[in-house]
Amino acid sequence: MADLSNLAGLGSEPSGEIDSSASSANNRSLRLAEKERRKGEADPFGLAVKYLSQVEAGTVVRGNDELERNMVVVETVALSKGLPPEVITVLLDLALSLNAGTTNCTRVLKFLIPATVVPQEAIVKGASWLCVGKMPMNAQVLFVRWVLTVFDLIDCKDNLRSIYGFIFSFVTEENLCPFICHLLYLLTMREHVHPYRVRKLLDIQAKMGRQPFLTQLLALYKVYHPDLVTLSLPSRVRTGFKNHNSTWKVALSAVQRKNKGAVLVDQSLSLDVKEKPSTRKRKLHHLAIPPLSSAFDSNSNKKVFRLQELRSFKELLENIHNIELPAQMGSLLGSALALHYLDCVQDESASLRLNFWLGHSLQEEFLLCPVDGSSDNTSETCRFLSTILFSQQFLQEGFSSTESFLYKFLSVWDGCLLRPQILDLLSDIPLMPSFYMHKLLFEPLKQLYFTSTVFFKCSVIECLNSMLVKWLTWHSVSALEGGLDISLNSNSTMTMTLSGFMDSVMELVRFVGLLASEGLRLENCHVLLLNQTLAFYETVCDMFLKYSLPLIIMPPAGVFYPALFATDSVSVDRLGYIMYRYRKNLTLAKKQEQQREQTFHISRNTYKEFNRNLQAMVNSMWNSWWSIPGSDIEIDKDLIALSKVAEPWCRFDLIHHPALFSYAIEFHQRCWPEKKNVDLGSIKIGKYWNWYMEFLFNQGFDGLNNFIRTNTGHSSGLSSQDDRQPTT
Repeated sequence: MADLSNLAGLGSEPSGEIDSSASSANNRSLRLAEKERRKGEADPFGLAVKYLSQVEAGTVVRGNDELERNMVVVETVALSKGLPPEVITVLLDLALSLNAGTTNCTRVLKFLIPATVVPQEAIVKGASWLCVGKMPMNAQVLFVRWVLTVFDLIDCKDNLRSIYGFIFSFVTEENLCPFICHLLYLLTMREHVHPYRVRKLLDIQAKMGRQPFLTQLLALYKVYHPDLVTLSLPSRVRTGFKNHNSTWKVALSAVQRKNKGAVLVDQSLSLDVKEKPSTRKRKLHHLAIPPLSSAFDSNSNKKVFRLQELRSFKELLENIHNIELPAQMGSLLGSALALHYLDCVQDESASLRLNFWLGHSLQEEFLLCPVDGSSDNTSETCRFLSTILFSQQFLQEGFSSTESFLYKFLSVWDGCLLRPQILDLLSDIPLMPSFYMHKLLFEPLKQLYFTSTVFFKCSVIECLNSMLVKWLTWHSVSALEGGLDISLNSNSTMTMTLSGFMDSVMELVRFVGLLASEGLRLENCHVLLLNQTLAFYETVCDMFLKYSLPLIIMPPAGVFYPALFATDSVSVDRLGYIMYRYRKNLTLAKKQEQQREQTFHISRNTYKEFNRNLQAMVNSMWNSWWSIPGSDIEIDKDLIALSKVAEPWCRFDLIHHPALFSYAIEFHQRCWPEKKNVDLGSIKIGKYWNWYMEFLFNQGFDGLNNFIRTNTGHSSGLSSQDDRQPTT
């Protein structure tokens, strides 16, 4: 029995080891399960994504608490932080496959907010679900709208362009057509334009009528192949694509703000935009210059040179025929090398795409968005407009989309918001026919001008002066090329004859004359406003000689006489220079008319007006006859007697003029330092008058010097040693 018991004991030891091993394995499994549970508690988002990736067709949706719970977890993260690229791929496949039902398809698409970029493979796979025929039309429309919203965030678009024909096939769907046309517009390249596609669009237009989205796409096709699109299209097509991102706009803006402008593409670009976007404070997510990114994958077989790889102008010239336009044309703005490329290639399709992007940003993201007045919001918009200004000045012409935006914005502008940028953009407006100027430009500016401060009035006059200089410069270049027809824009087919150009310039000059005359009256001849006005007429007086424009317009009396009787010497000197240049221009015009060298003639009224102003200025400053019978400044003698002013006829000569009186006093003290009583009349006696003239012109009054020397015959150069002015 003892042996048996021992045998039994020996036999029980292995059984105990087995039980111990099984227990140890069970404990390990429990520990792993606990670890997984704790990991799941620490990362519920990862578990939720994993669960949703495993949802299969036929899954019960109604009453599925687990599905709802995981949906809520993912939705919360998406709306707060955004979704990484791999999660977007999973969720997009879940939604479009309808594995979670039609209701959840729409729900997922609405919270599909990317944190960084959107993988193009997810878009391509999503597009393939459109042909299955399972998705309802509202889900298809929502998907295409989502693609349009995140288009700028797609990491690459070469594979997306490879299915261009598949996407084009959906233009026949009436509900999808506006959104498909928009997507095609963004994807279209020259190789995509074929006769059968043009015929298909024309057939659709015949059925639906002239819809803006069809016209916009046909306009792009016509840019690439004018021979295929024989339909006449308006030279300026209004924006045919509406803003489709309202569903995701607020959420996407909030995610970008929280991520503090997270990196959207590869940051190793060597050609960066100068201004970096800051955090958003309002519902904006496109009012920033996107970074340069290629339209093709770096591993693509297509032999192209990526624009962001350029490091010098030499590289640009060497690779100019292999450079591919970026995925987002707005990224060209603010980059000198990119703008060099845009200016060199003169690609009409590039200008069309750039104007489309710019017009959408200004219209949808600035003009139609409420402004909260915060400093961050204003600084962001200021940077954006400054970048546009830099680009326009670099290209030496304005964008048509900026011009359209300004015409709309002027009607609602308060004159204070972003004043420097708006006025600078306004000065870049290209030449336009005179019958458009009153409604689009003059009327809104007039209302702002007469209800604003003197400093705003000065800014408006300065802006219009800059505009006139650019118009005249454009004309002078066209005149050198020998053409009478002036192209309004390098990217426009619209032209204007010389007579039409002169009408527009005349309207602008007369409008400024009206603003200046009334402004000087309202502001009591403010010295700053007067000098800005005279700066404008310094441009006007030289239009014939400097810019080869046979047009001479004299300043109105409301500008001439305030300058003539101004109390500051700078204004009087500038008026002298202006009258001197008017005489030069009119003399040459008269000479060419007598020799019949020009077709256009200066009006006789212009000569009469000049002579009247010249007579008034010479008589008041040189001859001491300040009131001339029959002139604009004739004053009743009885009224003059009531003023009790001694010798009123000489109050505005070169000695007693309010602007020059202090110089006469200084000269008198130099000549007669021992005299206590000041007798300014003694300056006109003998050699003292020549001394005074030399002293006055040595103060820097070159304008008055040229005016007096030309119109009176007086020379300030004195040859006699005895006639030199005293130095004491």
